[in-house]
Amino acid sequence: MSQETITEWFNQTYAKRGLNYLRPKEAYYIFYELLKVEKGKNILDVACGPGQMLSVAGDYQLKKFGIDISAVAIEMAKQKLPDADVRVANAEDLPFEDNTFDYISCLGSLERMINLEKALQEQYRVAKTGAKMCYMVRNSDRASWKIVKEKLGVINKKGHQGAKSMKEWSNIFEKIGFTIDKIHHDQWPTVRWSRWMSLNGALKNVNYKKIQPTMSNIENAYEFIFILSKP
Repeated sequence: MSQETITEWFNQTYAKRGLNYLRPKEAYYIFYELLKVEKGKNILDVACGPGQMLSVAGDYQLKKFGIDISAVAIEMAKQKLPDADVRVANAEDLPFEDNTFDYISCLGSLERMINLEKALQEQYRVAKTGAKMCYMVRNSDRASWKIVKEKLGVINKKGHQGAKSMKEWSNIFEKIGFTIDKIHHDQWPTVRWSRWMSLNGALKNVNYKKIQPTMSNIENAYEFIFILSKP
């Protein structure tokens, strides 16, 4: 799969679906809570799309930076976030100096990158010593992936959709040099149910910043949230 094909798929998807392709803004607060961000610092969102993650950064008084391969998405982000530095760029060649960022996020996109190790090496390069990373990645051991995606063959090839097991993700992060601080279940499946209950009057409100408990093993998560640091 060529980079041009993947880029065109994302351009068409954002042009057609816009923010409807992504989770609502409220779903992104939990990532900042897991990072335990401090105001006045900066964050780089890799594969930022139209800027949903960055739209929450202002609530934490962070300086906002983002890159994406989709020019359509970046134009949307610029209109939405005029105070953010967002650019069309490939994660494998970040247009920033070494040791620049306090926080880096990449949500649901690492598994779509052609050269994953190069992309992670670039993020390691631009991160400050002690920087924190938040990565949400797909789990290849999940039954829904093995049955629906692999056996039934409905993987989105044009969007370069992929997945890895928790062990595989852990190994590659540690190979790059990151320290794994914590691994969480993706919070959205539980929060989405609470959101639906709230909208229908069964719940009074939803705390989008609260880490949600789960009864299932972490290995069975639909997606993992890795909190990493650069030692």
